[in-house]
Amino acid sequence: MKYPDDVLTTSKKGKVEVRSLIDTGQFIRYEYLDPESGVKTENKIKLVLKTEVGFEEFFIIPIKGNRNLLIAMETKGERKLWDMNRNEAVDL
Repeated sequence: MKYPDDVLTTSKKGKVEVRSLIDTGQFIRYEYLDPESGVKTENKIKLVLKTEVGFEEFFIIPIKGNRNLLIAMETKGERKLWDMNRNEAVDL
């Protein structure tokens, strides 16, 4: 199949590849805070991808060398998050 040049890329190994869209949507990142102090409880972030058909969830965990490990998690569905800017609970 013939692809437009602007969707082609070259890998580190020199192989030509096509950047192909899987889906589109929105994302939400959130962290975990201690309810008493308001300080982060762990050095991890949750990433939730809202696609046109549902959610995908991942933990982002920092590892050595200024890199992050992305771990797929079971989707837990709707929940509330604390929005510090508006000082209220908001839907995911």
